[in-house]
Amino acid sequence: MFSKETYIKRRSILKETIGSGVLLFIGNDDCGMNYEDNTYPFRQDSTFLYYFGLSYPRLTAIINIDDDKEIIFGDELTMDEIVWMGIQPSLKEKSEKTGIYSTLPYNSIHDYLSKATDKGQKTHYLPPYRAEHEIKLMNWFGIKPSRQTASIPFIQGVVNQRIYKSKEEIVEIEKACDITAEMHLAAIRSVRVGMKEYEIAAALEEVAYASGGRLSFPTIATINGETLHNHFHGNTIKEGDMVLIDAGAETPMGYAGDMSSTIPAGKKFTSRQKEIYDIQVASHTASVEALRPRIPFSDVYDLSAKVICEGLASLGLMKGSAEDAVRAGAHALFYPCGLGHMMGLDVHDMENLGEVWVGYNGKPKSTQFGRKSLRLGRELEAGFVLTIEPGIYFIPQLIDQWRAEKKFTEFIDYDKVEAYKNFGGLRNEEDYLITETGSHRLGKKIPLTTNEVEALR
Repeated sequence: MFSKETYIKRRSILKETIGSGVLLFIGNDDCGMNYEDNTYPFRQDSTFLYYFGLSYPRLTAIINIDDDKEIIFGDELTMDEIVWMGIQPSLKEKSEKTGIYSTLPYNSIHDYLSKATDKGQKTHYLPPYRAEHEIKLMNWFGIKPSRQTASIPFIQGVVNQRIYKSKEEIVEIEKACDITAEMHLAAIRSVRVGMKEYEIAAALEEVAYASGGRLSFPTIATINGETLHNHFHGNTIKEGDMVLIDAGAETPMGYAGDMSSTIPAGKKFTSRQKEIYDIQVASHTASVEALRPRIPFSDVYDLSAKVICEGLASLGLMKGSAEDAVRAGAHALFYPCGLGHMMGLDVHDMENLGEVWVGYNGKPKSTQFGRKSLRLGRELEAGFVLTIEPGIYFIPQLIDQWRAEKKFTEFIDYDKVEAYKNFGGLRNEEDYLITETGSHRLGKKIPLTTNEVEALR
């Protein structure tokens, strides 16, 4: 945890922003994998962590702005629970660490909220993203999940606070990024022809746990890089393959790292792999060089796509004006995803609160294929932490569909593209802090160019 003063100040700012009513923070519970006592690793709700710092299951908090009260709801451990899991701080001790001195039993939440409603107070809650949250809201307010409506002012208040990372948060994110970098270095050194993908995943995940952290999201370690989020790890690595790694560490305080690497199965990339890889690196480098306050991230995305189109045109795969191709959406045959996303207490920071608020400051997103997957489009500001991860992917089914539809034939040479249908896909990813004058890479540097990767092979 940070100091209790940090959490007191965060709550004070939020109360001033919202102004009135009752703010409800639903903490997470343990969840059974296949029976009740065999649980998934516990992860506290990130907004609860941000304002209260307590990583324990079955806690919920209320900030009653009108009555100037802050309350933690929870229960003390029973003797059976102590026998099972050992002693923990009391609820009072937990709450005092975050600067809260009022506690109530967990089952009293319903009565408290009912009385607040009877007094005419408005209760604000955030979008539920777990079934347990929906059930609790239904029990407390009698509202069916399909009719549960989160508070827009509460969402905006949280987003507009969490989006700017403080110095102490940056220290934690740097820790996560340093561990993440070591995970990727382990993977780059480990890949060998004949290995299984799960052996690579095991090697890099060991680094996360040995460093006192854990994974910030399920590891991607695949020879089928054209599948953007491929979590299958059962393939055997063959000569001529590339292994795409997308993996990150999370610190004990919940802050995330997120990086990607693409590794040749052999000692070196093939000439064809190097040609495509170098285009991706050019796009990545141009994007990083463009990062600064007040530039819309959508403009950086357009730049990244333009560089990819120009590179593919040099190989004969695309043609015509790169700017026109990007405007029309032709680039999305090879680049059907976004350029990056916010990162912090969530690897996709605050995604449960809605991309329209986090990534677009309330403005609508594009519906164009490829561009609609851009999670972040708003004007950048100092204190934002985000990823840069352009990629180039050859997806056979998408190529076949677009060719059959004669889509963007003025920009795409499908005869040339046909020869690349078995190429796969690649990306590299780094994490950046937007500063007052530009940007700062977070974490230890991982290899980016083909020469840098091959030097570790």
